[in-house]
Amino acid sequence: MPTHPVPVPVPVPVPVLVYDGDCAFCTTSVNFLTRRVRPQCTVTPWQFADLKALGITQERAEHEVLWVSPVGAVHGGAQAVAKLLLSAGGGWAWLGGLLTLPPVRWIAHGVYRLIAANRTRLPGGSPACALPANRRPEGVRSAP
Repeated sequence: MPTHPVPVPVPVPVPVLVYDGDCAFCTTSVNFLTRRVRPQCTVTPWQFADLKALGITQERAEHEVLWVSPVGAVHGGAQAVAKLLLSAGGGWAWLGGLLTLPPVRWIAHGVYRLIAANRTRLPGGSPACALPANRRPEGVRSAP
């Protein structure tokens, strides 16, 4: 199996949330969270992000939502959601903190994986979401 070099992260001034902009379910979810929760971060689809500068690979960005901290720490999946909630403060931070504690953390991971594996069946999802980015139809390769 070929090995891929791991990008070295460059510090960012504010946290960055990276998501799959080709997936309508992911885009709808992120838009809802940014509108309702108001996290303190920059939000960008991985398709338009400088992944190398953020210290993440395309393979990982295709697999899960990612939270990149200002010092370059990368959290994925349910823990990225927890970081987003923590950044919002108030009651959202309480919920985010809860998502970082075992056994809630383990349950959140399982729920996140279940949702991610079935995003094509969820509202806004499409069969193209299930394909790797390089195999998606041409009209599904750019974020809205």
